[in-house]
Amino acid sequence: MTASVAIIDYGSGNLRSAAKAFERSVRALRAETDVVVTSDPEIVRRADRIVLPGVGAFADCMAGLNAVKGMREAMSERVIDGGVPFLGICVGMQLMATEGREKGVWPGLNWILGPVVRLEPRGGLKVPHMGWNTLKFTNPHPLLANIPDGDAGLHAYFVHSYHLATTDDRELFATADYGQQVTACVGRDNMFGTQFHPEKSQTLGLSLIENFLEWKP
Repeated sequence: MTASVAIIDYGSGNLRSAAKAFERSVRALRAETDVVVTSDPEIVRRADRIVLPGVGAFADCMAGLNAVKGMREAMSERVIDGGVPFLGICVGMQLMATEGREKGVWPGLNWILGPVVRLEPRGGLKVPHMGWNTLKFTNPHPLLANIPDGDAGLHAYFVHSYHLATTDDRELFATADYGQQVTACVGRDNMFGTQFHPEKSQTLGLSLIENFLEWKP
């Protein structure tokens, strides 16, 4: 039976790049998996894995998600109640937070405890943080398996001005150094999020996507 990955289209996110990266990983794994970009909650309800990308401001992305009738409910049913593997990317990861603090305070999905706050790097580094960084793993996770970290590790591509300041260390899985400790990966149970863009992160990103496609939380 063919499995399915639903990439949620709510008017925010680099959907084409994300879909192409997932399709490439499906081919690499020789998996019988359909990758579908959709704004239909019923397709999300039937999906075996769910991906929430996101680009832009927290409030705008949350408003866009809320504007898709039935999508929040479908996500909750499948991810929270159904235990389906979920991956949030960039602002899609930030929406997992308790709240966003960009030009006001905005409620998030509250799946990962902590606010999304502005970066405050030391040493005169500019915001937004844009470019390639290695990661430091803080906790083991199946999605990070066989990916080398540290100074000699693989690089991930970041472009952001805010990050999720987790309040529970058990939900933080990787950081990056950009004049401060920057949250790179969060997660719990069947949920995982990356501040960086795996679809743009070459070897590291494709390895993470392949791990996600095979993940059985």
